[in-house]
Amino acid sequence: MIVVDTNVVVPLWIDSPATETSEALLTADAEWCVPLLWRSEFRNTLLGYVRRRALPLEAAAGLLAAAEEHLQAREFAVESVRVLRRAAASRCSAYDCEFVVLAEELGVPLVTHDREILDAFPRVAVSPRTFLERHRG
Repeated sequence: MIVVDTNVVVPLWIDSPATETSEALLTADAEWCVPLLWRSEFRNTLLGYVRRRALPLEAAAGLLAAAEEHLQAREFAVESVRVLRRAAASRCSAYDCEFVVLAEELGVPLVTHDREILDAFPRVAVSPRTFLERHRG
């Protein structure tokens, strides 16, 4: 079981240079957990594609439904005060700290591409590459 940042989830549904890595992560550990916030971040990413005319609205809606179905059983609410404390003690946003707090609460790694999170929370956050290297090793 791992907590995954939205920047790891998105490439499963939208082809990008990170798609292969996200697919490898899913193969290595299929039990992905996310804070409820991931839905808003994913919606916002899809909206960017729609506004740039890189993705039709109906296609975006389909991707959203598929991703929500995939993760719905592993979505968690996090304690707001813990999120605020983590954010106040770092330079990370409260949004980012939702993922950190969830990983801490579950006692599992947070897999993210976000350099700021990786630097601020090295005990819990790990890059996809590092996670995969450790998993293979």
